Amino acid sequence: MIAASINSSGDPGGVDAIENIESANHFAYDAKSTRRLRRKIDFNLIPFLALLYLLSFLDRSNIGNARLVHLEKDLGMSRLNYNVALAIFFPFYVLAEIPSNLMMKRFRPSLWIPSIMVAWGVMSCLMGVVHNYAGLLAIRAALGLCEGGLFPGITFYITMWYRRHECGLRMAIFFSAATAAGAFGGLFAYGIMELDGKRGVSAWSWIFIIEGAITIAIALAAYHLMHDYPATARFLTDNDRRELQRRLEEDHSYLDDSFDLNKYLLPALLDWKIWVHMLITFGIYSPLYSFSLFLPTIIKDLGYKTHTAQLMTVPPYVVACFFCILAGYLADRHGQRAVYMISCNSLAIIGFIIQLTTDVPKYKYLGTFFAAAGIYPNVSQTVAWNGNNIGGSTKRSIGIAMQVGFGNLGGVLSGFTYTYLDAPTYHYGHATVIGLLSMSTGLCVFMRWWCAQENERRRTTTTTRGRLVDAGRPWTKSQMQAESDKGDDAGFFRYTL
Repeated sequence: MIAASINSSGDPGGVDAIENIESANHFAYDAKSTRRLRRKIDFNLIPFLALLYLLSFLDRSNIGNARLVHLEKDLGMSRLNYNVALAIFFPFYVLAEIPSNLMMKRFRPSLWIPSIMVAWGVMSCLMGVVHNYAGLLAIRAALGLCEGGLFPGITFYITMWYRRHECGLRMAIFFSAATAAGAFGGLFAYGIMELDGKRGVSAWSWIFIIEGAITIAIALAAYHLMHDYPATARFLTDNDRRELQRRLEEDHSYLDDSFDLNKYLLPALLDWKIWVHMLITFGIYSPLYSFSLFLPTIIKDLGYKTHTAQLMTVPPYVVACFFCILAGYLADRHGQRAVYMISCNSLAIIGFIIQLTTDVPKYKYLGTFFAAAGIYPNVSQTVAWNGNNIGGSTKRSIGIAMQVGFGNLGGVLSGFTYTYLDAPTYHYGHATVIGLLSMSTGLCVFMRWWCAQENERRRTTTTTRGRLVDAGRPWTKSQMQAESDKGDDAGFFRYTL
């Protein structure tokens, strides 16, 4: 075992607690103890975070299931009304993301996250009692505003617990809840349809009310079950906290984690690399939302009855869940992101090409499996890749929120990707999705090339405060601390490919 002193700086919300821990001598954990520590964190964080995102994705996408049980007829909707109801969610969702991440960085996750959950759970319930189209639009907009902080908040939160090449798998497991939401949503909607007319309430209303009530119940429990940061987590021992702090500092290379908006807000907003990742994400999220919101409709338009169409949405999501976790595991294991993102995007493109080029229902249905298996893994991988390559937690929190926010603007486009004008073949919709995925793939190729070139340049021309550092020798702690405020522009920082 290796002796290591502990620097108490860096963990938001936990500096005082770390400083109060006796840290005269601490020995780094061996491989077996490190695995035990990771498993302990995994068990206490990831399943519950996945549950929260399952509820989030379920409450935003269940309108696709409600559409199959007379939502449009009961609210007097026609033509593009449904598409507008989908699209209005996303501008408000995006509006909330950066402020929400800053609020979570400034305050406690265990207070902020459950609070926004209660808010969106109430909105979901209210969506079940609207009586006209205008009311549906108003509640969908409010739902987006309330939900907007969850995904970027949780992805940033994960980066505060794990090293850079441990985040991908955890984000994949967390995001796999979206695939579970797709599968569960279809099964749940199938069961709720039996309540149609009970107490004078339509089946589509029951879908919103019951699922919203479940969200509120879990949110109330989250106030007591969710942990904040490592320094205050009750399930960690003092030695665990010291070791986790040591591992994170070593991985983050002692980069500055202070909450200083004056120093880090503008650099994040002007960082071209974050903007490229935003475009990559836009090219993934728009197909994702197009797929999840319209899959029940697409399957029904293949000629299947409503009950059967609800059930047939389940298998593609099961396959997507498997690929999501597999891609996250392999990307972390090999320390690579781009190669897996390019591969998954290619798989999704194949799926939509099948949709575009055949009219045989069984082959079209097969194409949905390829599409789901390719799209869903890249949602978590693109956030992990961007997060890996942003130095400093404040800039990272802003950068992730920018990325996810811009990506979610793709939801506005997705609301109009598949319309009644293009039914039942949806040639325009499938071609649009193929174009977006192709753009995203091309940008992934470019970013991987640039990161490799920049890593090589820094390896051979590294300087610290104007002084040349021998490229053959590792950076010392004092040298890294001298450039701690430069984030990913620091000479010792290396980009994930």
